[in-house]
Order: sequence, then C-alpha cells, then structure tokens
Amino acid sequence: MKLPQDPIILLSYINTQLRDFYQSLDELCKSLNIDKKQMVQKLSSIGYQYNKELNKFI
Repeated sequence: MKLPQDPIILLSYINTQLRDFYQSLDELCKSLNIDKKQMVQKLSSIGYQYNKELNKFI
C-alpha cells in the first residue's frame, strides 16, 4: 500500500485506521503490508510515538 508522504497526513491516516479498523499497530502493518519501522520513524520525526494502551500515535 502506498502511504501518504506528508507526515501530518500520514499521522491522520494511521490514527484513523487504528481507531476504525485495527486492534494494534502490528495488525495494521501486517494487513496493509506496511513497513512498520519506516512508518514509525517518519511519525517519530514529527514528535509522535505509538501508545499501545490508547492504540494511537500521540
């Protein structure tokens, strides 16, 4: 799957997917065939980290 390149749009997209369709980040990445490490690095570059308990990037 081709993800949005803009980190802010990516953040919105990923958090929406997590909220609406997936129980975890691992499940989302596996289902959408996303490189988890690369995506997490991109969101980390704008100050966001995945919170497992909330199942979203904050």
